[in-house]
Amino acid sequence: MPGPAENTEPTGTLLSDVVTGLGRLVKGELMLARAEAGAGLRMAAGGLVKIVLAAILALVGLNVLAGAAVAALAEAGLGAGWAALIVGLALCVLAIVLALAGRAALRLRGLWPDRALRGVRRDAEAVRAAMSEEGVRHV
Repeated sequence: MPGPAENTEPTGTLLSDVVTGLGRLVKGELMLARAEAGAGLRMAAGGLVKIVLAAILALVGLNVLAGAAVAALAEAGLGAGWAALIVGLALCVLAIVLALAGRAALRLRGLWPDRALRGVRRDAEAVRAAMSEEGVRHV
């Protein structure tokens, strides 16, 4: 019949393997979370670039609209002023479209590492289930 000293060595090895495996698992989940957060930040940066471009186009559009208003008042008829008005309005519409696209890209759904968190929850449930099995309780 084996004594207590002989029975602790396999248990110690088993616990060491479990701790090592959990360490690797946590490290992998952290790497996944970092990759997801990096992708979210890249998307946010793209959204900020679009907003900056929209602001620049809006300023140009407002400048052209102001020039169009001045030209329209000076000429009091259809001519160069109305053409500038049409161009200014087109630039403002483009700026609005870019601003809306930039705002959509800045939504926070890409900044939170959802997949990594789901993986950590799934792993924790698997460890809990494995620890509650009949064979593990008696170790």
